[in-house]
This record gives sequence, C-alpha cells and structure tokens, in this order.
Amino acid sequence: MADATRTPDTAGGADRAVPPGTASAPATPATGRPDRPDPLAGHTGAVAAHPYDRMAWRDTYAQSAALRELDAELGARHAHAADLLADAFLAAYLAAPRVREPAEMAPSRLLNRQVVAELAASPESAALRRETVGDPYAAALAVLAQAAALRLLLERTARAQRAAERAEAARGDAGHSAPTVAGTAQRGGATAGPPQAAGAAGGAPAVGAAGSAPAGGEAARRAAAAAAQALEAAAPGIRAAARTATAQAARVTREEAALTRAWGVGHGELERMPYEQRAGLAERLRTSRLARWAELIGRFRQMADGERARKVEHANGELIGVTLGDDLSRVLPSELAHLGLPELRAVFAARYAAGELMLYDSRGEQTTGRGAVVACVDTSHSMYEEGPGGITREAWSKACALALLDQARHARRDFVGILFSAADKLRVFRFPADRPAPAERVLEFAETFLGGGTSYQAPLSAATDLLAEEFDAAARGRGDIVLITDDECAVSEEWTRHWREARHRLGFRLFGLAVGAPPAAAPGSVLEALCDNLRSIEDLTDVRAAADLFRLI
Repeated sequence: MADATRTPDTAGGADRAVPPGTASAPATPATGRPDRPDPLAGHTGAVAAHPYDRMAWRDTYAQSAALRELDAELGARHAHAADLLADAFLAAYLAAPRVREPAEMAPSRLLNRQVVAELAASPESAALRRETVGDPYAAALAVLAQAAALRLLLERTARAQRAAERAEAARGDAGHSAPTVAGTAQRGGATAGPPQAAGAAGGAPAVGAAGSAPAGGEAARRAAAAAAQALEAAAPGIRAAARTATAQAARVTREEAALTRAWGVGHGELERMPYEQRAGLAERLRTSRLARWAELIGRFRQMADGERARKVEHANGELIGVTLGDDLSRVLPSELAHLGLPELRAVFAARYAAGELMLYDSRGEQTTGRGAVVACVDTSHSMYEEGPGGITREAWSKACALALLDQARHARRDFVGILFSAADKLRVFRFPADRPAPAERVLEFAETFLGGGTSYQAPLSAATDLLAEEFDAAARGRGDIVLITDDECAVSEEWTRHWREARHRLGFRLFGLAVGAPPAAAPGSVLEALCDNLRSIEDLTDVRAAADLFRLI
C-alpha cells in the first residue's frame, strides 16, 4: 500500500495523514474554520495555530457584529480578507505566534503572510500582546483598531495581490497537467492489449499531454516570479502600514485596559462577560459622564490600596523604636533592671513620676468598624463646580466613594452608596459583601446626579436606618458613614436627638469631607458638631488629602 502523504496540522506541529489522492478540506473562510490546505496548494492561514485557538477566533467572529462588518467591507477589495483578519487576530491572541515560511503558503495568501509577518515584527507588537494574549475580546479589539491601516494597505497592494492570484491560478493549471498525463497512459495500456502495442496505442495521447506540462510549468514559474517582484515592491509600504496598525492597536487596547482597571472592573469579571456585553460596557465607560476623570478614579483606588497596606504594616503592637513615658507595660528590660538594685529604686521611681522611663514605641491604628460602610455623596448643583486642574467636586467625591467601595469589599463589609441633594431627592445603591458588585451597577452609581439643594438629614437618616437594619438582622455594629458635601445646612433639634440616640445604640462613626468648601468644616459648623472626624478638601488634584480615611475605616 502506498504511504500516506503527510502535511502539517494547523498548529504547525505534528503532521496529519492524508490518504493518497485525497485533497484536504477547503481554505479557511471568515468564520475561521480549520486551515486544511490541499497538499500541493499550500496553507491559507499565515499563523500556525492550534484548532482551539482558531475556535476562539470563530466564536469571537460570530459574536462581534463589528468584525463581520469589517470582513464584508474588506472582502469587497480583497478576496482573502477573511484569512487576513483571522491571522491578525491570532497574531495578537497567541503568546508567541509563529508565522509560516513563504514556501508553506498558498501563493494567493503570500500578501496576507507578508502583512502578518510585519505586524508580528513591529516594535509595538510586544506591548500589544501584553494586553491581548489569551483574551479574545482584546485581540478582536486590536483587529478593529487596525482597520483603517488595513483598508489603506489593501488599496495600495492591489497590484501585488492580483499578481499573487495569477500565480496561484498558473500553479493550479501546471499541477493538474501531470495527473492528466498519467491517466492517459493508464487508459492507453488498458485498451491496447499486448505490451508491445501499448506504446503505439497510448503513445500519441501521452506525448501530447506531456508536451504541455513543461509549458504550464514555465508559465507558473513566470507568474510566481512576477508575484514575488510585486510583493517585494510593496514590502516597504506594508512594513510602514503594519507598524502604524500595531501602534494604533496597542494604544487602543492599553487605554481600554487602563479604563476598566480605573473603574475597578476585574479581569476575571471581564472574562466571564459575553462579547457584546463587554463591548457595551467598554463603550459605556468611554462615554460616561465621568469618563474624563478615569485617571483620577484610578489614582484614588491605588492610593486607597496603598493605605490598606500601611494599615497592615502598622498594625497594633508594631515596635518602631524607643520613646519616654510612664507606661509600665512597655518599659525596656534595662529600666526594669534598676529595680534589682536598692540604690537605684529611688531613681526609677523619680523617672516614673516624671514620665521619663525608656519605653518601646509602637504604632497602631484605631479599631476599624465591622458594620457596613455608607458613603453619602452630595449631588447638588454646586457639585458641578470645578476646582484646580479642572476637576469637579462631583468627580473627586465619586472617585473617593468608589475607593470606599473597594475598601468595604476588601474588608468583606457591605457597602451602601447614598446620593442626595434636596430633602426629597435620594438614591440608594446597595452592594452586599457576599455578592459580586456588577460593573453596570457601579457605573450607574457613579453616573447618577440628582441636582437641587442640600439636606443632611435625609441621607444621614437613611444611613442610620440601614445600619440599624444590619444591627438587628446580623448583630453587626460599628458601621462607618462618610458624608461628602460642599455645602452647609441646618438640622433640627429633634432630628439631632434621634441621631445621637442611634449613634449610641449602633456605635457607628461619621467621617466628614467638606469638598472645596472650607466654611462647611469651620469651627462651630453643623458638620463639626455631627462628625467624629472632619477634614476640608481644597486641592482636588490631591487624592492623598483623604489618605488617612482608608487607614481608619
């Protein structure tokens, strides 16, 4: 039995057996079906990829209307645009993409191969893959970001592609002539009878067919040479366009990754999202009212994360040096040794009375809460006002509130965001600790703006009701309320009495942040009377103005 012909599989690794005379499956269409070329024709996919990787392309293509529209648009100019898009996707999706050698490729896909080789070799390709490897959505985003450069590139390389198509057609014609010769000879031998007559009977047709083979082979060689020359002439333009495309894709994917990180959307949450949902979320993040303050939100979250680390580092009981005092529980052993000598006991007593004993110095934090963290954010009209750097009071306040959401989730505490303005305008957003915080819900909290005047009583009453509900249901006290406002308003005496009673029963703390409004935090103000901890925020570019808040909560 004749040996099976061996051809490389789609991963470019182990060979695949093809029975003699059996052609492989047709070339890869837009949906990314496996690249199984005819053994004589060459590969249609320039990037050697495992079937599972091509499956990722197929699934992403099926989910992305934008990819299908781009395929239809480019397909009108380039017959093999579908294969080019699949290769561009795989070049971004794979950690170490291997571009096939020109000899492995079908002539009509040599232009695709040249484009993808330049994409993979571009200086920005490593930066791009840092954002796209193993992430089908990010790889698809990279392909879409390269669309403009690909359109221009295909327009400028149309001549090279036509030459490649002619070379493949000529190669096909030359390849089919040899089987014709063999078939004719076999038919002649079967009908002529004796061997000596076979030459006479089958000779003429066989010679005629064989005589056409060299001519076909020469035509194929000329067409291949012309295609190679056209591709070589187009190479500098392809290289420049590929670098532009890769740089653009790296910028777009990097910006989107930074945007999602700034908004606190975790990579695990993104991976679980269907393609269209993730695309919709990304679009919403880009067009959000607070989109231009994503960098501020990200800095706030990073600062809060750093303060949490300090909180652990400087936990209660950490020794940081030596100081003077009269705390006998922290006296140095060398001081206690004085008590062993009768003549030095009086000295010890005198130093103790003066508070001059040498003690271990330690640093710690106040006891943090166990109940919910409640952020009451003022959304009155005055919060639109801009401060230094063009940052609005609303942007600073929402960034702080989102960092508090992270703080609560890190401590496994419930978080409640209360947006308020006038007494009759209130929105409550709950984020329980035992359930994920959906990105859409977080974004809704950040985007909501009520407008109107300012009332402290409504949001603080709602906050105490929530903490009382938690205390009664789960016996969790010591919640924390953070009131962020830029205005001062009066509270009634009766309300103040109920407030004090609730604080005594529930043991919560109230932290106040007067944003861009120093008078609201002035001595004798309502905020000063209500808050356990109050500070004034004047420089809205400085996220560290509230740093200690994240060590106390």
